[in-house]
Amino acid sequence: MLIKRKDFLQIGSLATASLMLPKFLKAFEKPALVPQGNKVVVVLQLSGGNDGLNTVIPVRNDIYYKSRPRLGITKEQALLVTDEVGLHPALTGFKDLYNDGSLGILNSVGYPNPDRSHFRSMDIWHSASNSNEYVYTGWLGRYLDAQCTGCDKPTQALEIDDVLSLAMKGEHVKGLAMKDPRRLFATSNEKYFKEVAASHTVDGEEKPVDYLYKTMAETVSSADYIFKQSRLHPSNTVYPKTDMGNSLKTIASLIFSDINTKVYYLSLGSFDTHVGQEGQQKRLFTEMNDAIAAFVKDLKSNNRFQDVMLMTFSEFGRRVSQNASGGTDHGTANNMFLISGGLQQKGVLNAMPDLADLQEGDLKYKVDFKNVYATILNKWLQADDKKILGSQYEFLNFI
Repeated sequence: MLIKRKDFLQIGSLATASLMLPKFLKAFEKPALVPQGNKVVVVLQLSGGNDGLNTVIPVRNDIYYKSRPRLGITKEQALLVTDEVGLHPALTGFKDLYNDGSLGILNSVGYPNPDRSHFRSMDIWHSASNSNEYVYTGWLGRYLDAQCTGCDKPTQALEIDDVLSLAMKGEHVKGLAMKDPRRLFATSNEKYFKEVAASHTVDGEEKPVDYLYKTMAETVSSADYIFKQSRLHPSNTVYPKTDMGNSLKTIASLIFSDINTKVYYLSLGSFDTHVGQEGQQKRLFTEMNDAIAAFVKDLKSNNRFQDVMLMTFSEFGRRVSQNASGGTDHGTANNMFLISGGLQQKGVLNAMPDLADLQEGDLKYKVDFKNVYATILNKWLQADDKKILGSQYEFLNFI
């Protein structure tokens, strides 16, 4: 059967949605639905380098206000969580989470010898590598390698996007990227793709075209499974009509369906606020706040909030001093939010950044982000963190 160029491009587009998915571990596959209590991780990437100092605000720190005479958020504007700490005014839902004991704030997270390049620093966070190493697999992809090599349904990790992040790519197993289960199902079930997949036979040694056909067949199967699972328990909660609202509504429906997915990944951005930071950060935080507030409400009403851990990160923070363009430039250490009904430690988990002890105008990291990864892998996902990360990292106490 001959394939026209435009049709081959369609196949390539479908394969991109599946990101060349090998099979998962058959032994890991469960014949029954995953029981209540199955732990899930939702990773939210704040792309572009979010300004952590205007996210978790040191409201009684004179150096902060001297460094940011125009950008500093006053104590009166901030949403106070302690006498010393406030949240960005747009994060009203996060203030509610703090009050009910389901928000953890981890300050000064980073890594030694930080890199201020978006691409390089994001690679370091995705791969969980040292800044002098180049690693081409991601920490969640290696989790998949360790847990699920060869599973029939390659849905153990899903990214709500059109392109798969490095974080989700293992050596043998990769997650699946898709924006919407219905759209992926509709595309993969077009008559053309069904006929092409059915007509192809592998003749001996595997070739690139055979791998493409194999990937397409697996995608068709996975799309069918994801779509059917997403319809089992559709969410009745009203979510904001934003990209992030739609993404979290999709994730909630899949969590309630007891699909075999343990990891969900999504991104919001861009937080690269060299210019006009105040308006850009407010807009993005409003989208994030409203979507997460609906997501938490949904999880609580379906008795799943105890089982879900939402973690935010950004590839770096911003410099302490504002620039001349109403923004901030690339920095280093940053804060992370941890949201769950299953937190063991809550609130502000460690000291605020020391603005009197900087390194070339940047914050010094106090917590290696790989400690956070190790804690989630070991304590939440019951995985071999040392094998996945390549070294033993100290566990934190938020779970």
